[in-house]
Amino acid sequence: MDVAPAPAGTLFDLRGVDVRYGRVSALTGVQLRVAVGERVALVGANGSGKSTLLRVLHGLVPPTAGQVHSDAGQRQAMLFQRPHMLRTSALNNVALGLWLRRVRWSQARLQALVALQRVGLQDVAQQNARTLSGGQQQRLALARAWALRPDVLLLDEPTASLDPHAKREVEALMGDFAAGHGAAGPHLPVTMVFSSHNLGQVKRLASRVVYLEHGRALADLPVHDFFNGPLPEAARLFVKGELV
Repeated sequence: MDVAPAPAGTLFDLRGVDVRYGRVSALTGVQLRVAVGERVALVGANGSGKSTLLRVLHGLVPPTAGQVHSDAGQRQAMLFQRPHMLRTSALNNVALGLWLRRVRWSQARLQALVALQRVGLQDVAQQNARTLSGGQQQRLALARAWALRPDVLLLDEPTASLDPHAKREVEALMGDFAAGHGAAGPHLPVTMVFSSHNLGQVKRLASRVVYLEHGRALADLPVHDFFNGPLPEAARLFVKGELV
């Protein structure tokens, strides 16, 4: 594995990235460049490599081969389909992340409350996070991320297990956060990379779509071209709903 700085204006630059889990090939020869401020949706059938690719971007999974170039100074946050909640209050779940970034505990709790207000959870600030509904937990996970003021937001199927009302709430927050800016300042908008099976969500939130099949990136197009132009056959069937 080779990890090096990304070119100017580029947050991630993956060149020929492979990931293997034993005999299983999760990613093969992936080429991907993500620029500042992009909203990139990863789509494809189950097992196509979307989650693995997000984990490579976040540094959780090292490539077996290939090169990963990234901006070492960027602040990243990643949300999972089923976020892990600590066995403590919603407020402390947010404050602990800030405290680990060397924010004084009293200040961390104040900033955490602001983050909870940002996602509409101030009324459950003292409730054990593990007793919250699935939608509330995902909003809490977004609050934890937003409190850290990330420059890059990575999300793995963030609304897949939610009911329609909770999906709309989380999706609205995703769009809201991506329209803001992170720690780097207002001149650099938040960059968002997310995986989703919800093609309506992809149309609403993404500026670009990457289609994965068996660990390979077979299409990488602006969102309008992806839904209106020619596609590889498997991608076309996926868009039609015939491949899941």
